[in-house]
Amino acid sequence: MSEPNALLPLVQKFLESDLAAAARSLETMEEEQVVEILKALPASLAAKIVRQLQVSYAAALLKDAEADLFREIATGLEPQHAATIFMHLPTEARERFLNHIPEKIKEEIRNQLTYPEDSVGRLMTTHFLSFRKNLKVQEAIEKIRLLAQKRFPASYAYVVNDQDHLVGVINMRDLMLASPDQTLESVIRKEVFTIHCFTDREEAANELSKRRYFAAPVVDSENRILGIIKAEQLLQGIQEEMTQDIQQMFGAGADERAFSPIGFSLKKRLPWLHVNLATAFLAAGVVALFEDIIAQLTILAVFLPVVAGQGGNAGAQSLAIVMRGLVMREIPKEKVRQLILKESFIGTVTGAVTGLVTALVAWAWYGNPYLGLVIGLGMLVNLFFAGLSGASIPILMRALRLDPAQCSSIILTTVTDVIGFLAFLGFAVLFKQYLI
Repeated sequence: MSEPNALLPLVQKFLESDLAAAARSLETMEEEQVVEILKALPASLAAKIVRQLQVSYAAALLKDAEADLFREIATGLEPQHAATIFMHLPTEARERFLNHIPEKIKEEIRNQLTYPEDSVGRLMTTHFLSFRKNLKVQEAIEKIRLLAQKRFPASYAYVVNDQDHLVGVINMRDLMLASPDQTLESVIRKEVFTIHCFTDREEAANELSKRRYFAAPVVDSENRILGIIKAEQLLQGIQEEMTQDIQQMFGAGADERAFSPIGFSLKKRLPWLHVNLATAFLAAGVVALFEDIIAQLTILAVFLPVVAGQGGNAGAQSLAIVMRGLVMREIPKEKVRQLILKESFIGTVTGAVTGLVTALVAWAWYGNPYLGLVIGLGMLVNLFFAGLSGASIPILMRALRLDPAQCSSIILTTVTDVIGFLAFLGFAVLFKQYLI
């Protein structure tokens, strides 16, 4: 057995005992040596180590690594962290690794790197300095000196927690005057001005100009730092080519835009319109199942569009909220179930209130309280499913890698029409003896 292999269990035990300390030790070593260590470690442990490294240093390590090693490490990282490292890689390294990234990870990275036109996310640079909040002052100073030798770009230095949430900014005077054994968390300034990655370029420029800052951190909806935006970039309208290249590599430009060619737009839309036609016949088929009760009680036909319309409107409200949340990345995976339950509950409450009002109107109009009961119960059931569907359909479409903007409303309309007709007419059959 060779000497490096003999020492591997000892090295692995050291790394696992204190990942943060191990990462700090690795950052003092030559990059070639660290790459060899990462190659020898289990993929899961290598990913944990990379997670603790300064992002720019991690990218420097991996830019010349084998594609298999990059794939294993990227698979073990959070998509946001993997995307950030990917953005730090040189263009040739990104192109080399692109085909080796698992499709699921690639899609998640693409979602992380796609920002609207003229947004700060398109302009920001990922070359920034950040440290963990539990890092000692002396260690931070040593790292800053080491990075200065490598011509790291001048900017503020930020402090993050273990989830990359921004917790403060380092004032160099406070850092130099602090005790070497203090943690950064105890010396940082926690009131940090940030700019959301979807903020319009002009708005961000005005904010920076008003505060006379030369740069500001760019964050997502969960306050994770994604990069920095400099005043000169905003004021001069300089576009960061790296972000554009990544979006093109991942096919972000393949989706329909406002001025896409007519043929392309028709190709994207017509299939879904045919799906909508099929679902319309499905809703009509549900009504046909109850043609006997409708023939005996024609007033039911009057209320069919009321039930379907209210269900569609309620579902559209939930759909709009969730679609915005997906675009703004306000919906982490661990909160998907909570969001669906919330929208379902709101649908139930609005269904009960709207159903009660509709029931009173139907009772007053037809003079039969049971007709009011039937329409009220139908409305309650339909609006519950409208809230449930409006929240879950776009999330499901995104998981299936379909465009939620194109297909969600069609599917939602089908659900609310079918469920609405089925519930309303079903209750009418159930209370038939009291209606006729």
